[in-house]
Amino acid sequence: MAVSRIDILNHSLPRAFRGYATVEVDRLLQDASDALARQSDEKVALMNRVAQLEASLAEHLQREASMREALVATQRMGEDIRAQAQKEAQLILEAARAKAENILNQGNMRLARIMEEINEAQKLKARFEMKVRAIAEHHLKLLDMEKQEEERLASQVAGLGANGPGKN
Repeated sequence: MAVSRIDILNHSLPRAFRGYATVEVDRLLQDASDALARQSDEKVALMNRVAQLEASLAEHLQREASMREALVATQRMGEDIRAQAQKEAQLILEAARAKAENILNQGNMRLARIMEEINEAQKLKARFEMKVRAIAEHHLKLLDMEKQEEERLASQVAGLGANGPGKN
């Protein structure tokens, strides 16, 4: 049974012969009702404080949940950014490798063309040398033939001169 301050103040105790001193009983009832009022006020204040703390706790819990969600979202974004950066780095590496491979292929093709040109130039040089040698040998033969002809003519002239003009 809950007793309030008003219940204590309005309650009248019956008077009996040889009972308690009424002034002291009234003072005790007044003190009890004051204490009960203070307790009731403290209870209300404490209940208000509990309600405030519960509201504050709920707000802090909400903030904590929001912060956790933000942290998880930030971690996911960080992981996504890291994964995207790795993909981009991989693509850049693959592009660089492909470009390097292309440059090497072009270099090898150019080297092969240059080697073919060198071989062709060497063949042309060899043919030119052979033709020049053939022409030189032909001219040497002609010179030899000319020399032989000169010698033959000189010997004929010498033979004619030995026979003399009058010796015939």
